[in-house]
Amino acid sequence: MERQILDVLELDRPQSVRHVFYRMTDPRLPEPVEKTEQGYHQVIHRMSTMRRAGRLPYGWIADASRRGYFTATFAGAGDFLERFASAYRADVWEGLPVQVEVWCESESLAGVLQADCRRMAVPLYPCRGYASLTFAYEAAQAMNADGRPGIIYYVGDYDRDGKQIGQSLERELLEHLKTPLTFTRLAINEDQIAEYDLPTKPAKDGGDRTVEAEAMPAATLRGLVSAAVESHLPPGTLESLRTVEQEERAGLRLLAEHLDRDGLDDVLERLE
Repeated sequence: MERQILDVLELDRPQSVRHVFYRMTDPRLPEPVEKTEQGYHQVIHRMSTMRRAGRLPYGWIADASRRGYFTATFAGAGDFLERFASAYRADVWEGLPVQVEVWCESESLAGVLQADCRRMAVPLYPCRGYASLTFAYEAAQAMNADGRPGIIYYVGDYDRDGKQIGQSLERELLEHLKTPLTFTRLAINEDQIAEYDLPTKPAKDGGDRTVEAEAMPAATLRGLVSAAVESHLPPGTLESLRTVEQEERAGLRLLAEHLDRDGLDDVLERLE
């Protein structure tokens, strides 16, 4: 099983543990895992062992469900500019007629989508099941403050709860929004089950088959989200802004050097 896990992650990373688990249930593998909770915990145990032994890099696994809280401090104004120069981003969406967001059902999915959403400079909201009233209200107020029509792409499980979570979210947002909203369920949809040969399992309530969103390969899911979001950007926007950002970061780093060498007061005096 270890070789199978490494093959999956060498091809596409980072992935959540649940994404890797679903890859391990493929019956075409030499050592397929049962599509059960026991099989899931078997994969978790094996991956934990591999990571602790140094056979699986820690950074290959995404986990957005746990975060620390800290206060950033700096040695001075120059240190502040130097450390945040690399974080400078140009506004990709300035002047465009819409605002775009990505929502997903779980933090596991958010960990997989986070890097691409950051690259495209779009907000990413994990619902963690049914979004709280406060969470939906605050998100709606942020869209109202922007003022442009909103477009939301949602990723969730293909089951009764997964469908209702998306519907509930759209309903709660519309209750507070003052701007038009287009809400699109990007995945998982019924036609995608056959198209991507996604593993299914019987519904607990005796209804239709179910598919967890993590069953879709991470690279495929990221591709769907990127294509949907980038369809609202003029061709070449991201590439051209990357060049602008590099130049402006260089200017910020140069200013940081002057601040470290001469001090804030001297730099401000020269600017006057």
